[in-house]
Order: sequence, then C-alpha cells, then structure tokens
Amino acid sequence: MAGSRLSEIRMHGVRWLLTTGWLLIIGSLFFDPFTARFTSPEHPWSPLRLPLTCVEVQGRCLVEAPYPLGTTIFWGAVVPAAIFILLVFGHELWRRICPLSFLSQIPRALGWQRQTQKRNPKSGELRPQLARVPPDSWLARNYPALQFGWLFVGLCGRILFFNADRLVLAGWLLFTIVAAVAVGWLYGGKAWCQYFCPMAPVQAIYSTPSGLLGSRAHMSDTPITQSMCRTLDGGGEEQSACVACQKPCIDIDAERMYWERLQSPAFSFERYGYVGLVVGYFLYYYLYAGNWDYYFSGAWVRQSDQLSQLLSPGLFLFGQPIPLPRLVAVPLVLGLFTWLGWLGGRAIEAWMRRRARRQGSEPDKTLIRHRVFLAATFLVFNVFFMFAGRPLLLLTPVWVQYLFDMALVATSSLWLVRNWHRSPALYSRENLAERFRKQLAKLSLNLGRFLEGRSLSDLNPDELYVLARVLPEFGNDQRHEAYKGVVRDALAEGYVNIASSLDVLRRMRQELGISDDEHRLLLEELGVEDPSLLDPDQRRSLEDQVRLSGYRRSLERVLRLQQQLAGAGTTETGQDGSGASAQHELAALVRQFSISAAEEAEAIEILDPVSGAAHRAELLLDRLAPLHLSLQAMAAAELQHQPLLVSLLEERLRHREELCLEGILRSLALLPPGSDREPLVQRLHQLAHDSLKPLLTAPRWRDSLPPDLLAALRRQPAALERALPQPSQAQILAQLELLVQDPEPSVAASALVLLSDLDRQRGQACSARLRGSSTPAWVGRTVDQLLALSPPASLADLPDLEKRVVLATSDFFRRTWADTLDLLADQSEIRRYDPGAAITEAGDTCRELLLLIEGAARVEVGGDQGLRVSRMQPGQVLDELEVLSHGTTENTIVAETSGTRVLAVPVDCFDTTLERDPDFARRVLALETSQLQRITRHSAISAV
Repeated sequence: MAGSRLSEIRMHGVRWLLTTGWLLIIGSLFFDPFTARFTSPEHPWSPLRLPLTCVEVQGRCLVEAPYPLGTTIFWGAVVPAAIFILLVFGHELWRRICPLSFLSQIPRALGWQRQTQKRNPKSGELRPQLARVPPDSWLARNYPALQFGWLFVGLCGRILFFNADRLVLAGWLLFTIVAAVAVGWLYGGKAWCQYFCPMAPVQAIYSTPSGLLGSRAHMSDTPITQSMCRTLDGGGEEQSACVACQKPCIDIDAERMYWERLQSPAFSFERYGYVGLVVGYFLYYYLYAGNWDYYFSGAWVRQSDQLSQLLSPGLFLFGQPIPLPRLVAVPLVLGLFTWLGWLGGRAIEAWMRRRARRQGSEPDKTLIRHRVFLAATFLVFNVFFMFAGRPLLLLTPVWVQYLFDMALVATSSLWLVRNWHRSPALYSRENLAERFRKQLAKLSLNLGRFLEGRSLSDLNPDELYVLARVLPEFGNDQRHEAYKGVVRDALAEGYVNIASSLDVLRRMRQELGISDDEHRLLLEELGVEDPSLLDPDQRRSLEDQVRLSGYRRSLERVLRLQQQLAGAGTTETGQDGSGASAQHELAALVRQFSISAAEEAEAIEILDPVSGAAHRAELLLDRLAPLHLSLQAMAAAELQHQPLLVSLLEERLRHREELCLEGILRSLALLPPGSDREPLVQRLHQLAHDSLKPLLTAPRWRDSLPPDLLAALRRQPAALERALPQPSQAQILAQLELLVQDPEPSVAASALVLLSDLDRQRGQACSARLRGSSTPAWVGRTVDQLLALSPPASLADLPDLEKRVVLATSDFFRRTWADTLDLLADQSEIRRYDPGAAITEAGDTCRELLLLIEGAARVEVGGDQGLRVSRMQPGQVLDELEVLSHGTTENTIVAETSGTRVLAVPVDCFDTTLERDPDFARRVLALETSQLQRITRHSAISAV
C-alpha cells in the first residue's frame, strides 16, 4: 500500500515509535553498559562477538576490544533501511515516518512559530503570517547546493569523526535535531525537509520519478496526495495543512517536481555527483587500509580511537602509506570521485545524443537525461547495498546472503522497468486524462453499458477518450462543459496559463474534436465566470491551491461551529466569549496558512454567494474599464485611415465587452437591493451605458433580472458622465501596445499595423517581441513585410493579414473562428481586375467563392424582362448561392473601377470548412436562408 494512503492517526503512532527508538539509540551512545558483552570474544553464542583473526590496516593488525552496539545498529541497519524504503515505497512513506521531520514540527505543534508582517500593496494593511522562505532569497535559489554540501560533509565526518566515536556521533545527531527544530521555528511547512536536510537529495534520487510501490499523485482521486502536510480536523478527518513552503513540492507530486527540475544543472549534479560520492566513500576504506577486509569485517565501526587517526597517513597504496593526513585525504578522495561522477554522467548523456544524431534522429534531451538518471540510480542502489549493512549480513548463513542479494537486484530491476518509459508527455497526458475523468464523473452519464463491469478509474487515457467519442449522450454541450472544467482546473492549479494552455491542451482538443477558437472562447467565458483565473498578476500554483483548499476547509469548520454555538441559545456572555474565540481562531488560520487579504476575501466569497457575486462584479468592471478605453481608442480619428483593421478590432472588443456585461448582470442579479449594489450599477452606467441598453431589451435578461434591478439599469442617471475626453495619442498608443499582446493572432497583427502607422519606433519594438513569440508563420511573414514598409502601411502590401481581415469583417464570415479563417485564408487568392474586365461570366461553373475587397463591380442578370444591373460594394460576397449548390452562375460580374480586387476562396476548401466547422455551417445556412427570404419577398412584390 502506498504510504500516502495510510491514515494520519496510524502514522502518528508510527512516528512516535520510530522517534522513540531513534532517541534510545542516541541515548545508548552516551551510556550503554549492556550490549558490549555480546561483542566479547568469549561470548558463547553471539554472532557479533569479535573474531580472533587479524584485521590489517596499513600492514598492521588492528587492536580491538568489546564495544557497545549503538553505532553498529545505526550504520548497519537504520541507514540501509531508509534507502530501501525510499526506492520501494517512495518519499511519501519516508517523509511521513522520518523522526527528524517529525521533530522539526515541534514548534508548529506548540504554536511557537516565527511570524512576519506582510503589507497589502493596495490597502497598505499589515497582517501577520507564518514566515516562509522567500522565493527570491539566496536559500531558495541555492538550497540544492546547501543540502548536497551538508551530505558531503556528513560522509566525510563519518570516516573522520563519528563512524565509531559514540560521543561525537551522538553530538552530531543532537546538533542535527536542534537545527531541525530551529528551522521549524524559523519557517513554516516542511522547510527543514525542503531546504536543509542532507537526506533530501538522497530522497529525490531514490524515490523519483516514483517509488516501486509509490502512488501517482497526478492520478489520485483524493485531494491529499503522497507525503503532504496534513492534520486532523475536529471530526477526526484528515485535511491539508500545506502552507506552500516550496514550489514545486515533492510532498504533493514527486513526479511533477522531477520533470520540472530534470533539466536543471543542480539536479543533474545531485544524481551524478551522488553516484561518484557513494563509490568514493566505500572505495576509500580500501585506499586507506590496503584491503577490503577492513570494511567487510566491520572493524571501522569499532575503532574507538578514531579521532587520534586524523593526522595519520590517509592513503595506503602499493603497500606503502602515503604521508597525506586523513583530515585532508578523505575530502580529497570523496571530492574527486564526486567530480568524476558528475563528469561521467554528462559524458554518457553527450554520447547518447551523438549516437541519436548518427542514427538520423534529433535527440530527445529530456528522455536521454531521464534514462541516464534511472541507470545511475539503479547502479548506485546496488553498489550501495554491496557494502551497506554487509558486515552484519556476512554473519548470516550463505543462503540468506544470496536471497538478500537476489531480492535487491529484483527490486531495483522492477523499479527500473516501472520508470523506464515515463516521460513528460506521458505524465501530462495522464494528468489531463485524470482531470477529464473527474469532469465525466460530474456529468452523471450512463456509462455502465460501455464499461463491462469496470469503472472510470480503471480506464487508461486512450480508453477514456475513445469512451467519450462513442457515448451517444456525450454531445457538443457535454464535451464543451467537460473540457471547460479541465481548463478551469488547469488554470487554477497553475498547470497552464493563458499563453501555454493552447499548446499544452492541444492533444486533448484533438481527441475531443475541439478547435483552437473554441478554446479561446472558453477562456473568455472562464474570465467572465472567475476573472481572477486570467489575472496575470496572480501567480498560481498547485501548492497554493492545496494551501487555499486547506484554509477553506478549516474556515468552513470554524464558521459552522460558530453557527452551531449561536443556534444553541447560549447566554450573552457565552456568545461574546465564543465570538472572541472564533475571531482568535480565524486569525490563527490566516497566520497558519499565510493567507493574504485577497485570498481571505476569495475564501469567504465561496462560502457566501452574495459577497462572492459583489466581488465578481467588481473584478469584471475592472476588466470592462480597459475594454472601454480600447473601444474609445478605436474611435479616434488617427486610426480611421485603416477602416478594416479598426472594424476587426472593434468587433472583437465588442464581443468581449458583451461577455463581461453578461457576467456582471448575472452577479448583480444575486445581490439584494441596497448600498452594495447601487455603486456597482452606477459604475456600470459610466463604463458601458450605451452598450448596456440593447442587451437589456433581449428577452433573456428582460425576463430573468429582478424588476427593481432592471429598472435601475434602464434608468438614465442624472449625473452620468457621458464620456471621458477623447483619448490622447499617448493613450491610443498604450491601448494598441496592449492589443499587440493579445493571444488572438489577427488582433495582435492588426494592432501592430496601427501602432506602426502612428509610431514606427514603438511598432518596431513590439514587432520584435511579437515575432519572437510562438505565433503562427503568417504573423512572422506579416511582421517582416511591415518592417520593410514606410508608414502608413497599405493593407494590400500585407496579404496574409488582409485575407483574414477581409474575411472576418464581411457579413458572410463575421464571428467565424480564427482557425476557420486561417484555413480559408491559406487557400484563397487575391486577384486584381481592370475596369471592364469580367470577373465571372454567365454559364461558368462556380469553382470559387468571390468576396469583393476593393473597388466596385457590376452584376448583370439576364432574363425574360431584359438585362437587370446591380452593383456590389466592398465586403459583399458574389454568387454565394451558386457556390453552395455547386451550380453554374447565371450572372456576369464586371469590374467597374480601376484597382478592383477580389478574394477568391476555392469551393473545395469552402466545402471542407463547412464539414469541419459545424458552427460555421450553421451561420452560413442562417445567412443564406435570410438571403433567400429577401429574394422571395422581392420576387413576390415584383410579380404584384
């Protein structure tokens, strides 16, 4: 069973038992009058009795005497057991039972932890919170070097000072305990384990990406995963006590931490350096004594005169002592082998990369390093157990030794096989599949007939997506709702951000048949439902989500108890006392979980829907303000020389404004009449009074909003400031720079052209940033073309952008998704016609959809009543009905003016788009239905 599944009550007892045993071993190092008798050569049956044979050290027999067993038990059993637990059960068990970790939490248990004051940047309010290691501090940047350095010093100290000297060993262990308790007072969470403990690199090496029997945190169905900090609430149930002391945190998700740190130089030095350090440590015993008998006999743990040997020769080579003191030789040898281990690991990685290139493929550096890491861990684990505990094991029968060795090799081999095919892509796929699995479970679909006795949790990612495709009741709405839930969770946990979500979730969208534009639309909807999700100033992480969930659960418990006390009919004095106690407990929770004022407000909002609605309305009004400024900028006279670009930007901004307004109306509908609602309504009038009026006439809002709110929204405030002054050029430029950073490529490119027209230097600076980001290829071409032009740029000189703008601003393609427009634009062609030239002739087969870009065209329609002539204006589609029916044109279309230009979209591409984009097909059908109705009415009137 994975260590994360064991109950906290049981583990608490195990921790007490192990800590007591460890403290007894330390106590025995000071006073132990009993165990030395078992090592006496005269003892009749003890396997630990001293042998009468000579153990040579540098050519001389070592003089030995009976000794207490404290050091033998510690080095021969306790330390090897810890390494075995790490590889087999993972850090999730070890971290929960480690005595040192347990002792470091004494200050937390007693409530004696250091507090710091944090200032709210908006309000200036100071509030106490639990001290944590600052993420930008020297310690946060260099803790891997500190931990590995302490490990190196500890191994040197073993050989030099406390392998056999019981008092020095006891002093070292007590010093470590005091340091752990001191760190527990200085910093919250598991700061000792995360930033100081010398065993931390060893834990990461043996237990990541996963222990042999360890759990997969990213596929867990419980909110408390692996060795997370946890506590018991008032009802005896486990809840998170995480304070997000480190990001990423091995205690929440070890594999996530592994992949995020895999390419860091510090992580590779830990792995490869540790291999060299272990080899150097055990080899030193041979280099010092001149034989292996010194180590395997266990004589090194019986040398009570260890300190007296510090200045004696530290090496014995070729039968001669080398006059280099042990005090110098030990760190020299261990340091040399650590360096060689690091060089060796890097050399193997380089060789594997060269080998991949010789085979004609581009090397996957992540996968190569991962597999070299695994091989290094497999090697060092088996090397470690060739020596660790071996002096005790050699006292057992030979068959026990063989079974022990076979079990170790089999265990490490299984561990290697389990982790060999892991990769970041597989981890990400499993992570997203688990999120999708949870969303499917929420939909309450009838899955039994498809699973044949299995449950959703039994399905692998591929089976899960296949199931989603074949479920008859899993239609478009359910698919979008499930994907939206995945995106929401991924954003909330910091797994993705706005910029990365498109790429990270691409494969999942392909599995579910969701387009990139649907993803962007979902982001906008999520921004309306929870504006903080898309707030770039909020740095989200899984660790912070765990911390906040623990706080919310504790807060809910306190508030529930407070309500129970209030409903119990207590006396007035009792109420005052209980209220003060509750306030004290709430303040303690804020300090314990390091909760900011904004986080506290957000948590209370979740428990109080009315307060949450007011806060959401405020956040959406904050988002509405820059949209209002951007729309004002689009109306400026300085931009009207590019009407198509302005039209595209205005359309996109209006759509986002509409989403914000709908979210604000939903929030206002939850608020009761009173002082909280009125300021929000007044601010809404100031920002979007004109845009609000047509929205309120729609039946959806006219029938659903409370009458008093609807009246207040329709009322014209007497003191309404009609509009802010016309924006200055500096303000227009600032708004355009913001739009250049927009995630939608056509919006960013259009804003860039307008910006370059007004200020070429700022346009060039933004061009460099835009071209350097992960934008489509056509954006890069447009940027290069724009830089070669003199302002103001002509849209005709930017064909990739012009195609998309013309399509997006035409009635026929308006509000079509960007990826659909990209597909049409990539296959389309711009043609120029002279006056009088025929664009199409009657009787031609319609092979293209024609959209008039510039100029004018004359449509000549022949019939029984003679020739009828009509004129087409830019933005109109020519002969679209014939295109849809794949028929022949009945009209002749002739260019009337010089420079008439037409965008020609191949009919095959248009048909493909109709098949791939159902929403586009529905919009085209609706538009053509309206066109047919107009033609029918016109024909009926003409007949009359």
